[in-house]
Amino acid sequence: MSNEGDLVSVIVPAFNAERTINETLLSVRSQTHQNLEIIVVDDGSTDRTYQYSSEHSRTDSRIRVVRQPNAGVAAARNRGIEEARADLIAPIDADDLWRPTKIARQLRALRAAGSEVKLVYTWSALIDEDSKVIDWGKDPVFAGDVLFALSYGNFVGNGSTALMHKSVLKELGGYDASLRARQAQGCEDWSLFLQIAEGFHFAVVPDYLTGYRQARRAMSRDIEQMLRSDALVRSETLARHPEYLLQIKSGRHAYINWMFLRELEDGNWSACFKLVRELVLKEDSRCPSARSAAKCAIRIAARILSGRSTMSLRGPPYLPFHSAIADRPSARHVPV
Repeated sequence: MSNEGDLVSVIVPAFNAERTINETLLSVRSQTHQNLEIIVVDDGSTDRTYQYSSEHSRTDSRIRVVRQPNAGVAAARNRGIEEARADLIAPIDADDLWRPTKIARQLRALRAAGSEVKLVYTWSALIDEDSKVIDWGKDPVFAGDVLFALSYGNFVGNGSTALMHKSVLKELGGYDASLRARQAQGCEDWSLFLQIAEGFHFAVVPDYLTGYRQARRAMSRDIEQMLRSDALVRSETLARHPEYLLQIKSGRHAYINWMFLRELEDGNWSACFKLVRELVLKEDSRCPSARSAAKCAIRIAARILSGRSTMSLRGPPYLPFHSAIADRPSARHVPV
């Protein structure tokens, strides 16, 4: 393990995260790059989030817990950035996981990339509420000037993969906390990534080093709020970059189509109806393809006939996060 080199401030926004915060903090504390400052921002939790985080801080002196009235995930991340001593910031949501070499490999990629690179991201594995891998996320390889690709959709994937420079985040004003007031939380990370991409380059570590949790109570499952958030970010991006009109519009359709297929697979019919209405009536676009919908229907039928949940039909069945990553075919593992 390395305790040398760059100090990295890990920001953990947490609201009522007692069910997952212990595992998240253990994954951060297990990083092979040990020169970390770990800041947990308790965003007005009413459960045992503060108690559990404080127990970790008594065991590990790198951990500091700060509390604030509930203000939303963007404000909590911004508070952590303000508290951070390092110029390298690595956010992780309080229900996600990191593989032990995540930060070390991102630092190597950052050093190798040159001064124009201010953000390094990784691929993500999707994990369920029991921290089992249920699917492998996308494996984008966009690097350098990524603004055109990023205007289509958030290929970085989520708010727990990026390693960024604090100086850049401060220059841009941090995460957009106004989305909460506009009832549009959810795309704060993508909005910030777009602003970073307008002036700087990205690099990627092409390996599944982040575990991105899929939970039914997660913010990302609030269909109406996520649609508003996505629409606002696209509208603001289009105002700055009208030359990307087609990219932004086609990305909106692809995002809604993806949400529809996800909800269809989970049998959430009311959400499917809302998304079809969004596509047909508001987006002036076509419905999700019959071929894609048929594939989901087959999965649903298989679930019903077998008596198993949909989750068990996706990806490696019920494998722990770390061992499942190790079992990924070696051809998909590209060391940095």
